[in-house]
Amino acid sequence: MNGPAVLVLEDGRIFRGEAYGATGAGLGEAVFATGMTGYQETLTDPSYHRQIVVQTAPQIGNTGWNDEDDESSAIQVAGYVVRDPARTPSNWRSRRSLGDALADQGVVGVAGVDTRALVRHLRERGAMRAGVFSGDALAPDAELVERVLASPPMEGADLYGAVTTREPYVVPAEGIRRFRVAALDVGIKFNTPRMLAARGVEVHVLPAGTTIAQIEELAPDGFFLSNGPGDPATADGPVELTRQVLERRIPLFGICFGNQILGRALGRGTYKMRYGHRGINIPVVEHATGRVAITSQNHGFAVEGEAGERFDTPFGAAEITHTCPNDGTVEGLQALEVPAFSVQYHPEAAAGPHDAADLFDRFVELMDDGRAPGRHRLTEEGA
Repeated sequence: MNGPAVLVLEDGRIFRGEAYGATGAGLGEAVFATGMTGYQETLTDPSYHRQIVVQTAPQIGNTGWNDEDDESSAIQVAGYVVRDPARTPSNWRSRRSLGDALADQGVVGVAGVDTRALVRHLRERGAMRAGVFSGDALAPDAELVERVLASPPMEGADLYGAVTTREPYVVPAEGIRRFRVAALDVGIKFNTPRMLAARGVEVHVLPAGTTIAQIEELAPDGFFLSNGPGDPATADGPVELTRQVLERRIPLFGICFGNQILGRALGRGTYKMRYGHRGINIPVVEHATGRVAITSQNHGFAVEGEAGERFDTPFGAAEITHTCPNDGTVEGLQALEVPAFSVQYHPEAAAGPHDAADLFDRFVELMDDGRAPGRHRLTEEGA
């Protein structure tokens, strides 16, 4: 840590601390993440692009930074705010400190902040525009507030194009290839193709601008919609591609941003949440079974709907399959007459609990069922 640093919120509240990582300025949306572990996966998750992440866990950086747990090719956050960073990391896989990783990648952090007070403020006022400033970027408070107010809000932000792959690539199946999946990258995490590959799936990761003709050329057994950042109301291209996939009855599975894209393709609206769900301890209820899973999540937008609701779509009936018992947020969708389902959380569990890993098995079953026309229901009722 070196010199003073500040976190400035758009409502004028300022939290002071010390510089951590790189010095300079970072602008984004201030959000809090509740995971006590998994900071490396959080920081490299493309869903956090242009967000300033506040860690609720007071001690951060104890296990350092390794070369195995990145979920993308770089740290994605616009800034990082912690209370008590580790002075010396200790883990057999650690290759550098968290502070060094932030500095090496130009990510501005603030340490020594009263993160309890900060999180309480964000819970009351909601996620909001913010800036982190240190070094030469420091200026009078009023000037820094003006810089934050001049920055774009997350609502209406079109960000998935900034994190998608520029060229297609393939993650081969482990062992015998059972299926081929076209995965639309609107912010995919590295562990997702690995989870599919472990189930005999060859994953073709495709840029966000991929066309239906390119999908058909691959002749995939399934189509995957990834997680990603920004406002789903801006994702008109992926939504139209999803509609075309549904028309062709290609088995479809979506997570997080992909859940919102499928929701829009089915005719549902989306909305900005007050402060969103970010962490690895968020409960979700599956209505068909009553099963509760503890899940990993990162989203500030959600699909409109209520628990168990059935609704008409251009592709037949659909239903809300999962919700969060904390606030009623829609956590899953399923089309009943075409082979498609999605969840709002992260079953790849990087980082996070493994309660939802079976969703990848359900996707494999859906693709297997797709080879026998008429068997597309995921619930026991339609099996």
